[in-house]
Amino acid sequence: MAGREFEEIQAEFTARLPKQHQDFLKALKASESIGDYFFCHAGVRPGVALDCQDRDDLLNIREPFLSSESEHGRLVVHGHTPAVAPEIRPNRIGIDTGAYATGRLTCLVLEKDEQRFLPAAN
Repeated sequence: MAGREFEEIQAEFTARLPKQHQDFLKALKASESIGDYFFCHAGVRPGVALDCQDRDDLLNIREPFLSSESEHGRLVVHGHTPAVAPEIRPNRIGIDTGAYATGRLTCLVLEKDEQRFLPAAN
């Protein structure tokens, strides 16, 4: 798809998306800390305090986050990088199983000290 076609599709999508939905999406936080967990879309920049993370990193980062063994202050729960199964590491849990392409949606359940997954497939 050429860049111009993408821009046209993006503009048409935006024009058709109800303003109420646009306002809702714009108001969403890029991250949330709850207990020992830090939730974000893509990940965090290693070495940067969680409350100082750049929004672009929270939404788009892959490296150096994915290969980092650094502690981030909380266990980071993220998506953005599809894998065959959830990825559990000491400093992060990746839950993106590529539902858009695979039909496998993964839900992480966090109860007390327990972590478990609820997979769903179509």
